[in-house]
Amino acid sequence: MDIPQPAVDVDGPTAPPSPTVTTPFGRVMAAMIASYLGGIVALAVPVSVLLTLKLVEMVGQDGVPLALGLITGCGAATGFFVNPIAGRISDRTQLHFGRRRTWILAGGLAGASALSAIWLTTEVWQIVVLWCLVEIFIGFQMSVTGALMVDQVPAAKRGSISGALGLIVATGPLIGLAIITPLSGAAQWIVLASLTVIGALIAVTLLRESPLLEKPSKIGVRELLSSFWVSPRRHPAFAYAWMVKLFVGAVGAAGAYNGVFLLQRIGTTTEELASTVLGISIIFVGVGGTACLLAGIVSDRMRVQKPFVMAGGFLGAGGLVVLAFADALPAVYLSTAISAVGAGIFLSVDTALSSRMLPRAETIGKDLGVMSLAGTIPASAIPFIAPLLLAIGGFTLLYLLLAVLGVIGGLLVMRLPDLGKEGDPRWAQLTVTR
Repeated sequence: MDIPQPAVDVDGPTAPPSPTVTTPFGRVMAAMIASYLGGIVALAVPVSVLLTLKLVEMVGQDGVPLALGLITGCGAATGFFVNPIAGRISDRTQLHFGRRRTWILAGGLAGASALSAIWLTTEVWQIVVLWCLVEIFIGFQMSVTGALMVDQVPAAKRGSISGALGLIVATGPLIGLAIITPLSGAAQWIVLASLTVIGALIAVTLLRESPLLEKPSKIGVRELLSSFWVSPRRHPAFAYAWMVKLFVGAVGAAGAYNGVFLLQRIGTTTEELASTVLGISIIFVGVGGTACLLAGIVSDRMRVQKPFVMAGGFLGAGGLVVLAFADALPAVYLSTAISAVGAGIFLSVDTALSSRMLPRAETIGKDLGVMSLAGTIPASAIPFIAPLLLAIGGFTLLYLLLAVLGVIGGLLVMRLPDLGKEGDPRWAQLTVTR
């Protein structure tokens, strides 16, 4: 059995070990993959297909854009606050079933119930409410699943799991679509919800946990609000890891404008758009998924992480530079392949790297939730900024600016300690203002 190392406070003394009973490495990896796959299909497939089909029946094609924007916008805003709170609650859960297993199962079951109920709705506001519930419950499940990496996996082996989870993030939506496409109507929603339940059940069956040994103190409003904050002055390495995820994540946010770019810059017709986007997606998933899996394995074997994360940021930025000046589909495909390699490498290794920067063992879930906010902010903020940039300098300005952010994120990796060097005094004295 693999014995995980306790979480290390890279800005101070070693934190006390977690009381969690460990699961053999192969089983915890399979459990995390199953839980992530169930969560990803629940969140991604409805946004890409099922919600649109439901809304066409409800409000007609002309009303779909506004209704879909309302639903996904409210869901994203709700989900933004879930991860830190979910982590904080799971950190303090004392149930015999386990502090992580409890919420993986509860989140999966509740999320699947809300998801399947969307089929029965007759008004847009009903979908808004149910989709917000899906974001909350599945957010709980996935946030708590991520905490298992620090609970039960040694730092030197986290790259492999991080790579596998990155592959699931990339391929999960395609897997879900492939399964529900032959179906129609209510069957699509029910099967999708069933996949979520199956993933949660597999995860809790494979995992082993012991209950929290000490009863946590009561938490008030101030302590709950602190779930969204980790002091950058006290924990500068955490702050730098957060900024790396924020800036490199801005590169990925560019994908929201692929369709508009193809129509306005490349001259793709509306009839060709769906098949063209599908082709781009297949390239991205195939190339990025392969890079993601390989990078995690190689990173573990070489026992290095920073060069991979830096390469991911630089390659993602390079893909956007190519796209900024592309005027034909071959250049778009080349840009997609370059960006996919960068995204795959980054998704694979950054999770493992940032997991080493968590301040305390007793707040793993909460701190991972704060870290995850850096990945969600770009996707939420950039759509509000992009129209202004497009008006000033078109797609060239938009993509070049996002590429610069990716390069900055890659360079910030140099401010983080190497694997095994977390206790080095020169890293402990690091400050975010220096």
